[in-house]
Amino acid sequence: MEQQSSAQVPGDDAPFNRLLLTGAAGGIGRAIRHRVAEFARHVRVSDLPGVLPSEAAPHEEIAPCDLADRHAVDELAKDCDAIVHLGGVSVERPFEEILEANIKGVFNLYEAARRQGVKRIVFASSNHVTGFYRQDERIDADARKRPDGYYGLSKSFGEDIAQMYFDRYGIETVSIRIGSVFPEPKDRRMMASWMSYDDFHDLLRRSLFTKDVGHTIVFGMSANAHTWWDNRCAAHLGFVPRDSSEQFRDKIEATPPPAPTDPVAVLQGGTFTTTGPFDPV
Repeated sequence: MEQQSSAQVPGDDAPFNRLLLTGAAGGIGRAIRHRVAEFARHVRVSDLPGVLPSEAAPHEEIAPCDLADRHAVDELAKDCDAIVHLGGVSVERPFEEILEANIKGVFNLYEAARRQGVKRIVFASSNHVTGFYRQDERIDADARKRPDGYYGLSKSFGEDIAQMYFDRYGIETVSIRIGSVFPEPKDRRMMASWMSYDDFHDLLRRSLFTKDVGHTIVFGMSANAHTWWDNRCAAHLGFVPRDSSEQFRDKIEATPPPAPTDPVAVLQGGTFTTTGPFDPV
């Protein structure tokens, strides 16, 4: 069942003057773009050139940008009070593709934040930072990282750069290790990792406005009956999810189960743990 929400209209009392949203043409970006209007009087909406629709709401500024272009990212962050960074490659791909968008891109973004005086970032990290833990293990943000591929490795780098830029420059970040933000879970693995759009929106709000977050890592999941993650390290955000994947259990369990040895049934990262390697053509 798809999550519904009426479009928000910014007012003079919006907390920020200008918010930057990267990755606005991606799956999550499209789902939350209308919701972030409540956070700022102006929302600068960005993604790669050619992928953003040209139509903009009155409060929006359309700003195409390649994250690998350092000068362009610096201009993108100008006059912004905060950044919601969803941009980058969101699946496992060859390292060269990951490098440009997810590693150079996140470096360029934090450098732009430093130069432009942005003091709060919400970084879309991923559960694939810890994808090689088994599904019968329960971990929190203090567990050592176990990236399950180039994509997970890039998100681990993003978390590290967020920590360094807080320690060195005072830029605060909430890194959301996103599970599976979709209208509904697609398989048994997602019954544990699923997060509704409404819960993501609430976590985003808390990530932007909770005071003194430093660099906080939080797992992005709904109140599912079974999950692998413990958010005690992010308790100061006050995030209490309201939705649960249980409403979809009958539908999911009516589908054929994976083999017991299939990574999607064994490891938290699922198929990401076996995608690749990508040999040169």
